[in-house]
Amino acid sequence: MKKRIKFGASLMCADYLNLERDIRLLEQNGIDYLHFDVMDGHFVPNFGLNLDLLKKARQITKLPINVHLMIDNAANYIDEYIDAGCNSLSFHQESTYHIQRLLQKIKSRGVQAGIALNPATPLNTLEYIFSDLDFVLIMTVNPGFAGQALVPATLEKIADLKKIICKKNLDIDIQVDGNVSFENIPQMTKAGATMLVGGTSSLFVKDMDISESTQRVFSLIA
Repeated sequence: MKKRIKFGASLMCADYLNLERDIRLLEQNGIDYLHFDVMDGHFVPNFGLNLDLLKKARQITKLPINVHLMIDNAANYIDEYIDAGCNSLSFHQESTYHIQRLLQKIKSRGVQAGIALNPATPLNTLEYIFSDLDFVLIMTVNPGFAGQALVPATLEKIADLKKIICKKNLDIDIQVDGNVSFENIPQMTKAGATMLVGGTSSLFVKDMDISESTQRVFSLIA
């Protein structure tokens, strides 16, 4: 059965001075979830959204919140982000030692668990944790900054993951983050993406309001 493609909004790219306004517009225009990037300035060379901002967002919306931890020592912060109200959470394979233990901890808290892979990280790192996963986040740019160009090989990576999921008859979503643009969305969904994260190239677009950009996106994934 073909999965419905879900489209999420990267709050890293929203207007921080008008965050509640943007969230209300996202709700009104049918966005499926809010994507919350957390960065520590160490695992990636940038700082991202913090726990206090997540708590504020949770107070004003019932939209599902999807947290992406781009940090070292993710195990130390899992409970805090779950307590703050996230519905799904991913952390990076590259920065984590005891992956299966952490996935099980997330699922035991009633939250969907995912693993994130940088563009150069091979899919074979997932071989023995598929049964613990609700979704895999394929980074199609190197994490840390919005507005980067797509790493072309990641489209093949999405397609290869889709083949594995089908062969193993798994119920796992493929989330894609990084230059999810109007031009790239058709290629990503054709390759097998079922969860997209929209940022500056498709949702928070200069000289285009959120209502217009979401309508254009949904016309591409219908």
